[in-house]
This record gives sequence, structure tokens and C-alpha cells, in this order.
Amino acid sequence: MRAIVLVSGGMDSACVAAIARNEASELAFLHVTYGQNTAQKERAMFLDLCDFYKIPDPYRLIVDISFLRDIGGSSLTDKSIAVSKFTGDSDQIPSSYVPFRNTHIIASAVSWAEVISADTIFIGANEEDSPGYPDCRPSYYQAYNQLLKEGTKEGKIKIKTPIIHLTKAQIIEKALELKAPLEKTWSCYQSNTLACGICDSCALRLRGFKQLGIQDPISYQN
Repeated sequence: MRAIVLVSGGMDSACVAAIARNEASELAFLHVTYGQNTAQKERAMFLDLCDFYKIPDPYRLIVDISFLRDIGGSSLTDKSIAVSKFTGDSDQIPSSYVPFRNTHIIASAVSWAEVISADTIFIGANEEDSPGYPDCRPSYYQAYNQLLKEGTKEGKIKIKTPIIHLTKAQIIEKALELKAPLEKTWSCYQSNTLACGICDSCALRLRGFKQLGIQDPISYQN
């Protein structure tokens, strides 16, 4: 089985890459840049993860869909919208939601899957820590898999979301168990140099490490 792993460069996708390595005989890594604030750092982490997992060059792909920055509507792509600080768990859609982003990202992976004969796409979607994101819900992926049955040549490509029900602490535990290189990951929404420590993504990551009593291997401003 050949599988495509969507690798943002974040901790969740690094964990999923480690899971996919145990399930698929061959891996291809796909990274999408969409005009996000931390595109430079995320790309660097993607390349580090490709090297760590020894992904051959023909199976490393970076896709540019930075038209999402032109569309705006998210604090990750629009400088006029402030990146919010973490204030606690909420099921409200946060300012970091990029309108319909995951649909574009997965569609890119599906197109590539048809070309390289991959039958599975792994994504690090997580409902527990991101309840406000509509494109991180299990029902969304159920609907997308039904679309793939209808809209692809053979109708056999499936999306897998192995960490969708895990907490951040459980994701960290799983990543460590599978020896995923968490020091080669980036979660911050606004800095390319030193993680801010106060945005939603940084705070959730730090909380997961704190719950486990483990030191996060990356450094923070705060």
C-alpha cells in the first residue's frame, strides 16, 4: 500500500506520519503552503521530516494554494486579523479558521494519489483540541470519503484520520511511543523564529506536555 501523508510540519502531522509508516509499505509526503504566517518555518519542518523518514525526492511534494491569502478571512492569512490568545476550550469557530482550507488541501492530495497510485491519505485532523473547526469533524471526513467514491477514477482512495479523537496529551504520548521527532515540528500560528507560547496552537501543545509532565523539545518566547 502506498499512502500520502499530509505533513504540515506540526506535531499532529508528525505523529500521523509515524502511524502511517507502520501501516503503509511506501509513503509520500505532501505539504501545502497557503499564504499562512508561518509558511517559512512550516516548510523547513516538512523538509526535516522528509529527511527523517527518508522520503525519496519524487515522493516529496509542496503545493502552493496561497490564493487563500488573497481570499483572507483568517488570522493565519490576513494581517488585519489578530491571532487570538488561548482563553480556554471552546466550540466556537476561532479566528484561525481558514475558510474551507482542508478541502483544498485534501483535493490536492487526491489528485496526486491518482497519479502515483496511492490508495490512502493520512491527515492529522483532531476534533478534541479543535472542536470549533468544521473541517476537523468526523462527519466532514465521512462526507469527503463518500465524495472520493464518486469523484475519482477507481473510487478506492480513502482518507484516514487516526488521531481525530485523541487529546493533545494522547497525541504526544503516541508520537513518543512511535519515536516521531517532535523537536522537528512547529505549532505556532504567528512566529517563524521562536514560538510565541500564547496562541491557541502553542497553548494546546504546551498544555499537552504539561499534563504529561514532559518538557517540550522546542523553545518559546513566553
